[in-house]
Amino acid sequence: MSLYSDRSAKDMGDELETLSWYHCDLSRHAAEALLLSNGKDGSYLLRNSNDGPGCYALSVRAKDSVKHFHVTRKDNGYVFGFNEFPSLQDFVNHFANQPLLGSDAGTLIVLKCPYPWLVEEPSIYESVRVHTAIQTGRTERDLVPIAPSLGTKEGYLVKKGAIVKNWKQRWFTLNRYEFKYFKDKMCEEPIRTLDLRACSAVQFDYSQDRVNCFCLVFPERTFYLCAKTGVEADEWIKILRWKIVSIVRLKC
Repeated sequence: MSLYSDRSAKDMGDELETLSWYHCDLSRHAAEALLLSNGKDGSYLLRNSNDGPGCYALSVRAKDSVKHFHVTRKDNGYVFGFNEFPSLQDFVNHFANQPLLGSDAGTLIVLKCPYPWLVEEPSIYESVRVHTAIQTGRTERDLVPIAPSLGTKEGYLVKKGAIVKNWKQRWFTLNRYEFKYFKDKMCEEPIRTLDLRACSAVQFDYSQDRVNCFCLVFPERTFYLCAKTGVEADEWIKILRWKIVSIVRLKC
């Protein structure tokens, strides 16, 4: 049975813009990275689908995996499977009490906690060593209440020099809007801190004589980095773009 109301397309668009868990152009891969790294069982978010206008994907963490569901805007409501809902909030209210479906392992998927796009990331890492310690054995006492919304990442990348155009391996950390690189993992002081609020673009780069390269464009300089694999490079690009999009939306 249809649950459509007489809401206009404008009303539906307005609902999307005010929805705290609508991540707009976040990719499938980035959604999985965020939910697995920082979410919990039942965390969910809505994002645009590659199927075209009016098509969305609901990404939900189910224990150690992320499931994706098609949601379509049609007429004055939203369609999910054989069900129709007048609003996205009605959709969530319905499935908060009734599992979406059972996974291959027999796990019931329930929407429990929206994953917000507006992330206020506390500075919980005093140094790279503390950061590493928390990542390997953190407890609830190590984190502030909103820490599940953290979008952090760290790892080795190879960076091209600014003056001497050689490539050197550096340890990178991403926390809040600070993208830092260190001589190695155990160094406490960064060589440089890049403020992503000044970054205009992050993208794959095919101009270098190396594979798996990407670049960050700043007003004064473009930084060229290389990852070990294409998948790893894509992970960095997606999480960095997510940060930049969040910055832009905060300014609006």
